[in-house]
Amino acid sequence: MKTTVQRAIRVTVQLGGVALLIWLDQLLKRLAVQNLQGQETRVLIPHVLGLTYAENTGAAFSLFSSSTGALSVVTAVLLSVGVVALIVVKRKPLIYDICIPLIIAGGAGNLLDRVVRGYVVDYIRTLFIDFPVFNFADMLITCSCIAVIVYLIADMIISYKKRDLPPEDPYADDAYADQSADGDL
Repeated sequence: MKTTVQRAIRVTVQLGGVALLIWLDQLLKRLAVQNLQGQETRVLIPHVLGLTYAENTGAAFSLFSSSTGALSVVTAVLLSVGVVALIVVKRKPLIYDICIPLIIAGGAGNLLDRVVRGYVVDYIRTLFIDFPVFNFADMLITCSCIAVIVYLIADMIISYKKRDLPPEDPYADDAYADQSADGDL
């Protein structure tokens, strides 16, 4: 019973965090529309970071820009799977407990834009490299996905190394001693 209550509290906190992040994402996008639309890039850190207004009808790097409806449906399905996994899967690594809600929040924030506006508001521009304009929701998704990928790669390496080790032979030292006594070394 105690673990069920703890899980319920954890999921409630995670979903509350998702709601808070969606709210923050929408606030930042609203501020971008009000303060950046129709203006030149505002430099925050010279040669590094600026703010500019952009409308993205597609996904990352404006992929699928002519398929906003289909992209919205796919996003909604994936978000639903994420929420169900968050609620149903009992035991998962801590990295998933952190990253899945962040991915859900970012995806939901961008989906909300697509449904309400017909496009996603982007406003963060890197000045040190020619990179597409992005937003807070994109950062949540990208950083969380990178963290999960790094975790999975590290887990695979650790598992591979554990599997590759030969079992310890308690008599290995005795066999070595016997060979050296016979003069075979």
